[in-house]
Amino acid sequence: MPFSVVRFNLVDPRATPDSLSERYRAALAMAAYADEHGVDTVQTEEHHGVENNWLPSPFTFAGAVFGATRRIAVTVSAIIGPLHDPLRLAEDIAVLDLLSGGRLVTVAGIGYRPEEYEERGVDWGRRGKLQDLLLETLLTAWTGEPFTYQGRTVRVTPRPFTRPHPLLLVGGSSRAAARRAARLGLPFFPSAHLPDLETYYQERCAEYGTEGWTMMPAEETPLLHLSADPDRTWAEYGEHFLHEARTYASWQSKDIRSAVRSAARTVAKLRAEGVYRVVTPEECLELGLESLVLHPLCGGMPVEEGWRSLRLFCDDVLPRLTA
Repeated sequence: MPFSVVRFNLVDPRATPDSLSERYRAALAMAAYADEHGVDTVQTEEHHGVENNWLPSPFTFAGAVFGATRRIAVTVSAIIGPLHDPLRLAEDIAVLDLLSGGRLVTVAGIGYRPEEYEERGVDWGRRGKLQDLLLETLLTAWTGEPFTYQGRTVRVTPRPFTRPHPLLLVGGSSRAAARRAARLGLPFFPSAHLPDLETYYQERCAEYGTEGWTMMPAEETPLLHLSADPDRTWAEYGEHFLHEARTYASWQSKDIRSAVRSAARTVAKLRAEGVYRVVTPEECLELGLESLVLHPLCGGMPVEEGWRSLRLFCDDVLPRLTA
């Protein structure tokens, strides 16, 4: 059956602290509902200083999800690796891995917004070297043994639950990212359906004498919203999908490849394009996709509409996939 995902980035361009608190708490309730109904993973992500309140702290959110659930995974896809302190990140992931019993999946990318680096005082030009340092430090730190870090002896405790270490993938759409993953023997998470890059990664694994695998988006991976009346939903809530699509597109250079990149500038064109899709339960079942990615609170979607989408997905789609 298809792999099922519920995505949360908690965007809301018109949020107040009160309304955003309600949205965060609704997302946790939705994660618990998804957990109870067999969804495979909650997916979240990291961006900083965004006017529309894009989630900046995915591990804090992941911890809250783990506290509200029993079995569902949380995929952080992706962190901006060079913006993190390697030792603190090793500790945070270890604690979350212990707390969740191994349900955390971390994808580490280098990002694509120079302004995020500038805001944090991190040199954009050193992002590749900083990513190498981060990943190498995580893998060494999780052994629980003392090691040398920037000229001093350090030790990270506690050791994680998962052996040999928590699930860590290298994300990106470049050959540099694929080489980095292969050299370190880590799985590779291309940001789009890129078979040639997957082949390059496997070739580099053979060159480095490592073993790895690729978690690659399918050729078709739309973001879904469930509705009994898609025409009504597009008419009433299409601007929410367009807001996210336009925000994300504004960050992408010509060199960045993404599975959910949109070129649409109007709701009508966004609907015709198919990156964001509003479908009935029956239409969802007929899509034949490898992964079903539900985005119930997309672009500041009203919470009650997000709940309608999630309930249709969990109550009317998932049981029929397993029947």
